[in-house]
Amino acid sequence: MELRIGTSGWNYPTGRGTWNGVFYPFPEDRDRGFDELSFYAERFNTVEVNSSFYGPPRSTAALGWIKRTPAHFDFTVKLYQKFTHPLTAHDASAITREDIDQFKGGIEPLAVGGRLGALLAQFPSSFQDSPEAREYLAWLLREFSQYPLAIELRHRSWSDAHKDTRALLSAHNAAWVQIDEPKFKTSIEQDFTPNTADMLYIRLHGRNAAQWWEHEQSEDRYNYHYAPAELKPIADKVNAARALVKKAYLFLNNHFSAQSVANAATLRNLLNEPIKARMPAELVDRYPELQGTVATFPPSRLL
Repeated sequence: MELRIGTSGWNYPTGRGTWNGVFYPFPEDRDRGFDELSFYAERFNTVEVNSSFYGPPRSTAALGWIKRTPAHFDFTVKLYQKFTHPLTAHDASAITREDIDQFKGGIEPLAVGGRLGALLAQFPSSFQDSPEAREYLAWLLREFSQYPLAIELRHRSWSDAHKDTRALLSAHNAAWVQIDEPKFKTSIEQDFTPNTADMLYIRLHGRNAAQWWEHEQSEDRYNYHYAPAELKPIADKVNAARALVKKAYLFLNNHFSAQSVANAATLRNLLNEPIKARMPAELVDRYPELQGTVATFPPSRLL
C-alpha cells in the first residue's frame, strides 16, 4: 500500500494559530526565496488544497504548485463549496455547465500531470440522507467520475443506512472518507475500513467538542492536539488495511498552531515512515513528543 500523510492546507499566516514561528520562520527571518509549499513538500508527500473550497482554482495556480513541489508529491483538491453546500447540494439544476467546466479546467494541470491524488467532496453535517440527497450525490459522482473521488459525509443518517451508502459510493469507486471529529448525537459512525480497493481516505479534524459549534474564531474549532496514544489506534487501522487497498491518505485538519504538522509527523513515525528532512526546533519545543523521532535544525536559522 502506498501511504500518503499530510495536512489540510499549508498556508496559515495569521491568527493566534498561525504556523509562523512554529513550522515556518517568521516573515522577517526568512531567507530570500523561501517558499512555504516547497518547504512543506520536503517533509510530506501530499497536501489537501483548501483554497479551492472557497472558489474554483486557476490552472495557473495549479501549474505553480507543480513547479514548487517534487515529482512524487501529489495534491488532493477540495471541491468548490457550491457543489457541496446548501442549497445547491440538493439540486443539480442550480449548478451550470460553466461552473463544472471552470472547476475542471482549474485542476486540469494536476490531472494531466499525474499529480492529482483525489478530488475531495466535503459535505456539511446538514447534508442528510434522503432520496433527493442520494440523487444529487449520484449526479455528482457521475459528473466527476474521471477523477479519483473521496466523499466526506458527516450526518449519522448516512451511516444508519450504511449498506446503501457504501453501495452507492463503491459503485462509482469513490472512497467513503473516514473522519475523526468530536462526536455528537447526529455525528456519523464509522469504523475506518476501506470501501474500495483503490483508496482509503482518512481525515482527522481534532476532538475539540467544546469549541466545535461555538467559538470566537473559526480556527478555534481546530485547536486540538492528538496525543500519540490517540493516534495509535488509527495507525493500527491503517496497518490492517495495507493488504486491502492500493493507496491510503491521512490528512490532519487540526491546523491551529501547526498541531496538524506535529501529529502528521507522529503518524508517519507510527507507520514506520518517519520524516527524514530536518524539522524546526521550534516545532519540537512546542510538541515534545517529537523529540527523538525527527532531526532538527537550529532555531536561529530554518534553512
